[in-house]
Parts: sequence; C-alpha cells; structure tokens
Amino acid sequence: MFTLVVMAAGMGRRFGGDKQLVEVGPNGEAFLDYAIHGAVRAGASKVVLVVRSGIDAVLRAHVDSRHRSLQSAGIEFAYVRQDEHGPPRAKPWGTAHAVTVAAGEVSGPFVVCNADDYYGPGALRTLAAAAAELGDGEACLCGYGLERTLSATGTVSRGVCRVSGDRLVGIVEHHGVARRADGTIAATEPAVELSGETIVSTNLWAFPGAALDWIGASFERFLADHRDDADTECLLPTVVAARMSDRALTVRVVSTAEPWIGVTNPDDLAPARAALAEQPHTDPGGV
Repeated sequence: MFTLVVMAAGMGRRFGGDKQLVEVGPNGEAFLDYAIHGAVRAGASKVVLVVRSGIDAVLRAHVDSRHRSLQSAGIEFAYVRQDEHGPPRAKPWGTAHAVTVAAGEVSGPFVVCNADDYYGPGALRTLAAAAAELGDGEACLCGYGLERTLSATGTVSRGVCRVSGDRLVGIVEHHGVARRADGTIAATEPAVELSGETIVSTNLWAFPGAALDWIGASFERFLADHRDDADTECLLPTVVAARMSDRALTVRVVSTAEPWIGVTNPDDLAPARAALAEQPHTDPGGV
C-alpha cells in the first residue's frame, strides 16, 4: 500500500491558465483522473492532492463527482493548500515544497506525480512495486526518453538525467527544451544540445516515508537563501541531486513502454486529446 501525492497547485503560465482540470479524455477526464485510477489499481490506499486556494473548491467538486466510487470503496482523499505553507508569494515555491506540505498527510511509501501529465497505468504499477521495496536511503524514478516528452508547439522544462545501468548518476533541471528548425533538440537554460534518447524526469517518483524529512530540510535551506525571491523554485530534481551528491541517496531508474502525454502550451491540447483517445483503456466507460 502507498500514498499517491498529486502536485496540482501549478499556475499554468505557459498554458494561459489552470490546466489541472482541463478535459483531455474522451469522456471529459482530466489528466489527474488517470493518475488517480492508475495508482489505486496499483495499490494506493490514499490520494493527497496539493492544491492552491484559488482552485481548491472546484478541484474537490471534480474529484467528488468523478471518484465517488473510489471514496465509497475506502480510498482516502486529502487536500493540502500549498499557498498556505511558507512565506506568501504569487508563484508556488516549487515541486519540493509541494511534497513537503503534503508530509502531514503521508504515512509510509509514496508516489509523486504531476496533475497535468499522463503517465500510463504500467508506469504507475512499476513505481508502486518499487515503492514497496525502498529502503530509507533509496528512491525510484520513472524515466522517459526526451523525444517522447517534447511539445510540438513550444518549450518544456525537464530534469535531464545521467544514468549508469539502472542507477541515476545525476539530474539537472533544464528549461526552454524544444526541437529546433534543423531537427536537433536543445535547452536554453542551461544552454546545451540534447539527444532525443536522453532519459528525463517528468516528476514521476517513488520515495520511502523517510524522504519527507530530508525533502523538508532541503526546502528550509532553500528558503534561507531565497525567501525574498519572487520566482526561484525549490525543485524536486534539484534536492534529489543534492542528496545524491552527499552520498545519502541512491535512485533506481525504471522505464516504461507507456506513452507520456502532456500539455504545456495551449496548442498541445488537441494533440493530447487525440493521443488519449487512442489509448486502449479510454473507452466510453471512462478510466
């Protein structure tokens, strides 16, 4: 058994608004609906949604209407408002902060995912199996080939991974990742050309419950340096990399044949809907 932590407090600036509950599935499903059902089928007993105050009510109403059967079956749902933790500012403090604020609702191993990505049920089963076996100094990342996670209409941010065998050796967050006119793929920050086969993180992780302590401590150190910064975020790949450099964490990388489907820019929405409609489990009965 494990807890699913869904990071749903993002502001969708590149998308132009909230995308957590945009209808993407053939029956009006949002991305997070697929994550919730996939995780429960993989053994999740609780779902924690990290939200912000402005979307809390509408997100709760959505979950109550679409997942009433899971609630009736005993699956627990909890909500945490990310903007009510830490110094107030317009922009959320980042993915590591999102996990930190969920800590009070998490007991034991947990899987973390974005609310605006489709990972596939196979990926969630793989992470669930990994979560059950993690020691306190271990974690697991489900990696995807960069080629499969690009936007056809704009740039994305990705945690670019260095992998040796099945172990993560390093991870660096790259921004402005896109395919250039000549067909090559590059990031703008840091500026580098990337292979389409490069393994990247799309924030699908498994951690032991003990990880909540060091993730929270990492955020406190971050806050000491960036309390008055309106934009800098404390990101999960960054704190994982720091923990690895201290030789206090090993991360196993698993892969999946599942497609990754996401929406970063408005023009990504139509291709995402078409791709989800082709998935074998997106039938008229829903997810």
